[in-house]
Amino acid sequence: MLKPLSVDHHAPPSSVNPLVYLAFALSLLTISGCSGLFFFPDKNHYFTPKQANIDFTDIYLETEDGETIHGWHLKPNQKSKGIVYFLHGNAENISTHTGSVVWLIEEGYEIFALDYRGFGKSTGKPDLHGALIDIKKGYDWVISKDGPNQPNIFILGQSLGAALTLSFASHSKGLESQVSGIIVDAGFPSFRGIANEKLSEFWLTWPLQYPLSWLIPSKYDAENHINKIAPIPLLVIHSTNDVVIPFHHGERIYQQASSPREFLPTNTNHTATFSSAGYMDYTLRFIEYYSKPQ
Repeated sequence: MLKPLSVDHHAPPSSVNPLVYLAFALSLLTISGCSGLFFFPDKNHYFTPKQANIDFTDIYLETEDGETIHGWHLKPNQKSKGIVYFLHGNAENISTHTGSVVWLIEEGYEIFALDYRGFGKSTGKPDLHGALIDIKKGYDWVISKDGPNQPNIFILGQSLGAALTLSFASHSKGLESQVSGIIVDAGFPSFRGIANEKLSEFWLTWPLQYPLSWLIPSKYDAENHINKIAPIPLLVIHSTNDVVIPFHHGERIYQQASSPREFLPTNTNHTATFSSAGYMDYTLRFIEYYSKPQ
């Protein structure tokens, strides 16, 4: 099995997740634009699939509000078993995140890795509303690229990408006829909730945790809507060692989900799930179990 690629980070490493800095940034807010503080994009690419001899195509999509978003379509060198729509975390871009899921290529799955607006080669400035527009645009490309011969489609989100995946899936209609399964790794159900939690961790912003967190729009939260993802199978992955997005967020996601659902507790660092062969195997079994015959 192909191992996740190790990328030499020139940007701040994801292990020191910029969500930690949200508390300080929020203290400067007085009015709007709050949701943009969940995003810490990098325009530079530090890795391309070509460097790993992976067949890929650059995909550029025009959004309904005039932005151009970029993604990579990675292809296996065998008949495709399906496609995994990959949504990364809140920092850097696809060049520093896609390496964690390239092992799926060797297993026969395509990957479509999307950069939200403002990240990498995508235009614009990121915020929650715009990111969800981008995710819908990327999803539309995934479901239309093969016409009537639609492959198995799985959505895999990590960290902020997991929260966005939950938001997109719980507020969208008709996905159950197109999506074979959803995987969320190190996610959280509420943007307002995680903002409140991060504010409470710093003495400087502790008194402001409630007034400032309420500046984060709740309409994008998956909180209390996660059960609507069913009947799409949902795999929730979360590490008991995660100090960026604590384990209780994964538990809450799972508790709110309806069957079919699975919960995989791990013991890695934040979003390092696929550094473990055992966790890769578990995820692959989930994908294969819920894949429709081709």
